[in-house]
Amino acid sequence: MATVSQTDADSGVDAFREEVRTFVREHFPQELKGKSLAMGGVEIGGAETPDQKAWRKAIGQRGWGTPTWPKEYGGGGLNRKQAAILNEELARAGAYNPIGGMGVLMFGPTLLEYGNEAQKKEHIPPICRGEIRWCQGYSEPNAGSDLANLQTFAEDKGDHYLVNGQKTWTSGGQWAHKCFAIVRTDRSDKHNGISFLLIDMDSPGVEVRPITMISGTSPFCETFFTNVKVPKENLVGKEGQGWTIGKRLLQHERTNISGAGAGRGGPSLSDLAKKHSQVDSNGKLADQVLRDRIADVEIRWSSFLLTARRAVEESKAQGGVSEISSALKKLGTKLGQERAELAIEIMGKQGLGWEGDGFTGPELAGVRAWLYGKATTIYGGSTEIQNNIIAKRVLGMLDHQ
Repeated sequence: MATVSQTDADSGVDAFREEVRTFVREHFPQELKGKSLAMGGVEIGGAETPDQKAWRKAIGQRGWGTPTWPKEYGGGGLNRKQAAILNEELARAGAYNPIGGMGVLMFGPTLLEYGNEAQKKEHIPPICRGEIRWCQGYSEPNAGSDLANLQTFAEDKGDHYLVNGQKTWTSGGQWAHKCFAIVRTDRSDKHNGISFLLIDMDSPGVEVRPITMISGTSPFCETFFTNVKVPKENLVGKEGQGWTIGKRLLQHERTNISGAGAGRGGPSLSDLAKKHSQVDSNGKLADQVLRDRIADVEIRWSSFLLTARRAVEESKAQGGVSEISSALKKLGTKLGQERAELAIEIMGKQGLGWEGDGFTGPELAGVRAWLYGKATTIYGGSTEIQNNIIAKRVLGMLDHQ
């Protein structure tokens, strides 16, 4: 059997790296250097600039916005080594992946696993090209932590379902084209009566009401369904399989909420401290206690990112995400909150701004990010829910009567 020599393998790696560098050099607008796709596109409600659109289309045509997804559905078809090189070269150039959102982070990987061929061919390519926004129809006013208590009902009408009910905390619902939702198709069984449906947000009977948060933004919505017709072909999997599919999707969500799917975000705490605190003659922070606190937070955050990356790679090698996503979500969100708290403390009175000329844009953004981050230990499954999952499914602990 023929084997590939190390020289040939290295040559292939070098050739791909040069291909990426050439692509970025030719297509990435320098005006976008250093920018990022905030919140995976959830908060971006306005129109794209010409530069943003051109960069998105260029990446989408290559499939590099979803680099490891199958090429036949519009993905890049890259192996993990190539995907790592792509990320390295984007970072080196100060570029970012312009294709994200819930379609990439949650729905797409789930559909690739549970969808039929027609559904994959219809929905995956526009996700890979960044042409469509998805939102999530999970939580309800009386079905948050106890998600399986959901009551939104999809009545079988032969060739379609008739959906009635309410969802809440619908991230980006006011901008989304489509919604992946778990609904009840059988009231007699709490878990097995749940199904997974795809709903067009422009369907008659869909009403979206944005919710203003303490951060001043409205990334979440209430969503109401009144006699909404949903074609039968929009059922993913089988009737009654929604709880299984929905839990799988939550594993993808929790991994990304934890920060495991991203690099370091925001300004360096040490750079922030040097701007707002005294430094000595060597340019070091004069406050030794503050130096120690910054080092502690940054070391733990870096350790988490490395551990999370390893755990995610191990899960992928075994066929996808796993219950370890609950541990990542629990730790990553808590560390993220600690880091934001320290950043606000470092800024002093400049970390108390809400609006006005006395504050810079980054300072105001830091305050809003700190407030927004308070929700991360709640949405996607609260910390208490993650503790239960870790105890039962990771540690193998069972309830004792």
